[in-house]
Amino acid sequence: MIEQVANAFERKDYSTAAKLLKQLLKESPENPWVKFYVGRLHEVSSKRQDAEKIYRQLLRSTTNTKILTQARQGLQRLQEIEQEERQRAIAQAKSEPNDTELGVLVLEPLSNELKTQAAPKFAQIMQIDAYTARLMLPSRGWKLYRTGQVGELKFYGTQLQKAGIPCFWATLAAIEQIQVFQVQHFAKSAANTTIVCRNQTNQLGSLTFNWSEVKARVVGLLPIFEQVVDVDVRRKLERKTQTQDYAQFCDLHLPGRGCILRLYDNGYEFQQGIEITSQASQNTIRINWNSLLAWVEQQLPQVKVWSDFKPFAETLLDQTEMLGNIQSHIHLFRREKTNWDPAFHLYSGLVFLNGEIETRGARGE
Repeated sequence: MIEQVANAFERKDYSTAAKLLKQLLKESPENPWVKFYVGRLHEVSSKRQDAEKIYRQLLRSTTNTKILTQARQGLQRLQEIEQEERQRAIAQAKSEPNDTELGVLVLEPLSNELKTQAAPKFAQIMQIDAYTARLMLPSRGWKLYRTGQVGELKFYGTQLQKAGIPCFWATLAAIEQIQVFQVQHFAKSAANTTIVCRNQTNQLGSLTFNWSEVKARVVGLLPIFEQVVDVDVRRKLERKTQTQDYAQFCDLHLPGRGCILRLYDNGYEFQQGIEITSQASQNTIRINWNSLLAWVEQQLPQVKVWSDFKPFAETLLDQTEMLGNIQSHIHLFRREKTNWDPAFHLYSGLVFLNGEIETRGARGE
């Protein structure tokens, strides 16, 4: 009867093959040829997961050379079909003009327990091995996983989300649309607060807002590099670039106005505007800055503080081409450009956009 089943498959008479297999499953359910043809029936019926499961079981449980060969060929066919479908889906995802914009795909953290469950799914979606997949999944803070055309990133991101792997994607163009105001000082603070600031064309002006408009606060340290002369192991002088200090930044997000208010320690005029500390002129910048942050925190006791910039930056500092497309809006004096500056603006911009996504989701938009 196995020959009859094989002939039915040759003729593509799958209804006859199904009837014969139904009888054979009652008579010889453990026969490896019966199992193989059940797998083939699943394959031609587009039940590919069931077919793959049977083919893999046969590879583990039988020594029949012909069955092993045909099971391997079956797996190869399934992989080719999946690859073709993936390529078509990616092409479709990139078909709209906006889908070709440069973007980033960011993975969100998972607990170790959830990473164990998610790794095989992540491996299957991204077509990598399970061990590498587990290493790729972050356990603390965001991780930049991939850059490229946002249509393709959306395709992968949607699959990951459906598999329970938290992630999001964004275009660099969307980050570029966020206005950034450099805060010189707080001029007054009451129900409505006024700042003196410079806009993106360096024009001096003022902006009045209510503290309730601030939906997020992002803080981070940016390294200040200096060239120093050191003695190597052979007691010869050599020049090295080392981190000598850190500039401290704090971004206040006003998504309703589409803007970020950016403060940093050496750019804030502590002796102007409202009195943050009574001895501003005598204190160190560090003391004044800490006093300013404490004062800001008093105004925003319920607002989330995002402070995982450094681990995020370390996942993308080698992405020089992508970071080169980001205007950092950071005006530190530097002898050479550094990827740390656009990395901070990218981090803050992603927090900004992710907050907008969550807000729209909460409103059901």
